[in-house]
Amino acid sequence: MEVHFPPDVETRLQQLADSSGQDAEQLMKDTVVRMPDNQVRFVAGVQKGIAQADRGEFVEHKDVLGRIDRLFHS
Repeated sequence: MEVHFPPDVETRLQQLADSSGQDAEQLMKDTVVRMPDNQVRFVAGVQKGIAQADRGEFVEHKDVLGRIDRLFHS
């Protein structure tokens, strides 16, 4: 299978590969191999969050902002 990207995307992928010391083709192969598992985890996480919200288990907006602030400023 061959996949073609627009030149700007190819440039960004090559820059990412270079910065991580990887071959761009291998970087893409590794990324595509991980995609299905990542998608399954994402969907499961969203479903879990919806179920928690349906049960009234959620964090208030101001508390979320406080958590984010602590994460980025600690």
